[in-house]
Amino acid sequence: MMNTTQFEARTAQDRFGTMIAARLSEGSADLPYDITERLRAARMQALARRKVEQTQSQAATFLASAGGSATLVFGREPGGNWSRWTSALSLFALVAGLFVISAMQDDDVANEAAEVDAALLTDDLPPAAYTDPGFLQYLRSAPASQP
Repeated sequence: MMNTTQFEARTAQDRFGTMIAARLSEGSADLPYDITERLRAARMQALARRKVEQTQSQAATFLASAGGSATLVFGREPGGNWSRWTSALSLFALVAGLFVISAMQDDDVANEAAEVDAALLTDDLPPAAYTDPGFLQYLRSAPASQP
């Protein structure tokens, strides 16, 4: 949320910027084409930066930067303790979800390794054949057999 002082400062900045833009536009009719194009490109860049800055300031209403890391703000928000509990619950759900994803990935890796091991052990060739450089060369040079 933006307090009154910040709002007044932003409004004053916007008015000042509008006045400067009007003053610059008055004298631009006499400038050569290449200079007017460079000015137009600079205006477009400034507007793009302004839009990015506005979206970042809107996103910062719920997160505050503290020493380079984002932290949840538990200030005087509407909702009081209810907001704290919901924030804590969502944080807990996030951490629990990360643990579940980690466990599932570990299981997937273990299952893939078990499938490879089962294929190696049930194959006609001994596992040592796969590490033999001559066998690897044979596999690369031999035409693929068709079933």
